[in-house]
Amino acid sequence: MENFENRLKRLEQISEKIRQGDLELESSVKLFEEGIKLAKSLEKELSKIERKIEILINEPEKSGEAPALELFPEMEQKNGE
Repeated sequence: MENFENRLKRLEQISEKIRQGDLELESSVKLFEEGIKLAKSLEKELSKIERKIEILINEPEKSGEAPALELFPEMEQKNGE
């Protein structure tokens, strides 16, 4: 499978071709279908990356330490004072 950047670039190309409006209906539908498949695969990959980032952010630094619930817990404490 192509990498994320190449698939995103292809989706942008498809979008631009469809917006130009000089395609036949059948070609437009085929490009639209390809674009939808690309968009769904990109969205799925982004979701995986977001989950991985959440895990890394919430991972305890020391064993036995509770995970941080906020991205910047020290700022929450200062604002709550």
